[in-house]
Amino acid sequence: MAGRRWRWSETDGTFSGIPPGGPVDVIDSWLVAEGRVVSLDAHVDRFSTTCAALFSVPRERASAFMRAALQRIPATGRWFPRAELTVLDGEPTFQLWLRPAPARGASVRVWVYDGADRRRHPSAKGPDLDWLTEVRSAARQRGADEAVVLSADGRLIEGTTTSLLWWRGDTLYAPDATRLDLLPSVTRKTLLRIAAGAGTRVDYECPRPQELAGLETWAVNALHGIRPVREWTGAAITAGPAPRAAGWQRRLDALASDRHEERATG
Repeated sequence: MAGRRWRWSETDGTFSGIPPGGPVDVIDSWLVAEGRVVSLDAHVDRFSTTCAALFSVPRERASAFMRAALQRIPATGRWFPRAELTVLDGEPTFQLWLRPAPARGASVRVWVYDGADRRRHPSAKGPDLDWLTEVRSAARQRGADEAVVLSADGRLIEGTTTSLLWWRGDTLYAPDATRLDLLPSVTRKTLLRIAAGAGTRVDYECPRPQELAGLETWAVNALHGIRPVREWTGAAITAGPAPRAAGWQRRLDALASDRHEERATG
């Protein structure tokens, strides 16, 4: 079953195997490590919300699919399943791609994409997947692991697969969602919640890349958690040391719960 994609039948609740490839319209992915997930309900909510917003799919339909999908994920090993919604013959259809999770990255090299932000639906995960994949491929050709996208006036928005966080002194900063077109990152939201609970000051701003020179900067997502930026590839920006990253990763990992304990209620 690993590595295959499966289509879900709402009629009888069964999954049938499908060929790899093919278009998708909405996606969401999360890490399952030995049956445990961080902030699963937030992933379910984001997926259900996007399906409803873009395709008028009732949230309860998406939640029912997610409950069925969770039952198919093995309780041992590391997995990176992807929930998908695609339109077949005019009908929204749910699919599951069960993928083994790659090893967690310890750090990341970032390339600042120098073209225009061409995302059509910045707040949705899936509709712009092809373009984001192209940009990330361009980053890899330049020796980087990830690309970050800028606003029209040169402000950092986010990576093609990551959200950015950075530190100024003892304050944890995040991009200002009131001024930038951000994906609602589950991992960013979770880390900001940890910070609030720990009494760590949080603030928001819209910096240009060079304004992060020398600062501890994280590229975060569900697969890798926290990866400190160790190099700004192709830019005269010095990456800062990351003394906090390991401790905060432990805090993030500590929130993982059994995938069946968090209910896919949507």
